[in-house]
Amino acid sequence: MIQISFVIPCYRSANTIIQVLKEIEDKMNERPDTIYEVITVNDSSPDNVLQVLKEYAETHSWLRVVDFTKNFGQHAAMMAGLSFASGKYIVFLDDDFQCPVDRIWDLLAPLDEGYDISVAQYKFEERKESFFRVLGSRINDAMMCTLIDKPKDLRITNFVAMKDYIANEVLEYKNPYPYIDGLLLRSSHHIASVPMQDRERLSGSSNYNLRKLISLFSNGFTAFSILPLRIATFSGTICSILGFCWGIYLIIHKLIHPQLITEGYSSLMAVLLFIGGMIMIMLGICGEYIGRIYISLNSSPQYVIRSTYHMTAANEDHHQQTR
Repeated sequence: MIQISFVIPCYRSANTIIQVLKEIEDKMNERPDTIYEVITVNDSSPDNVLQVLKEYAETHSWLRVVDFTKNFGQHAAMMAGLSFASGKYIVFLDDDFQCPVDRIWDLLAPLDEGYDISVAQYKFEERKESFFRVLGSRINDAMMCTLIDKPKDLRITNFVAMKDYIANEVLEYKNPYPYIDGLLLRSSHHIASVPMQDRERLSGSSNYNLRKLISLFSNGFTAFSILPLRIATFSGTICSILGFCWGIYLIIHKLIHPQLITEGYSSLMAVLLFIGGMIMIMLGICGEYIGRIYISLNSSPQYVIRSTYHMTAANEDHHQQTR
């Protein structure tokens, strides 16, 4: 029986993925009795990472490869890898060598102590990422605290281990736009944080641009909470009350001082622009929810797999059971 399944989404990592796989193999060899597998998911990468993985799998029986038909995103790739994982423990990590795989046994230790999920805890100020990416992480962290009731001292990072029943619960989510952080927090709050330091990227830069960060933020913002709709309703109510009170004031003011002409064109325009902006924001939030409902009703897939390589019967069986 497989004890540990590693899941690695791959995108533009032809120059780094082999070093990641070698480090995993070296760490697993420290405990020869450990049976493991590594499931890599090619998220339609424009480089030759698929060929690199297929060639490496020819000489390494523990390596599995999944190939997407197009780019579905990191979280969809993680869901696909999870569906093939047959291990007792499942570990998510990145393909750029930043995750401290040399601390893998420290990451797995809390699971043996009774925790459901174990996450590597990085300090924002020490992260080996650009200011823009760290800022995105801070915003994402604040959003999860507000919308998903995430503990403030917990940060879901790119190096996570979980037990198989948590993975199976995450896989119950069948809709488009998967958001792994929210799915993990929805499954359990019995989560351990293991202090670690992430490493410098071997080559290249983060694949998360502004568009992808906004998309990820939208997934978390709308997928697990109706709080944005409640905020929109509350804001609209406040604006309506203020507008009503202002109208009453103007009527009374006109009755008391009929000779005075209210000039106020600039203030009137400012109020109209403010209220108009609020209405557009509220309509946008409602439209985002309605659009996602429409896409879900159309059964849009989380991902589409073109082919798999070196899968075992256990992998295929688990994939069929969780689809």
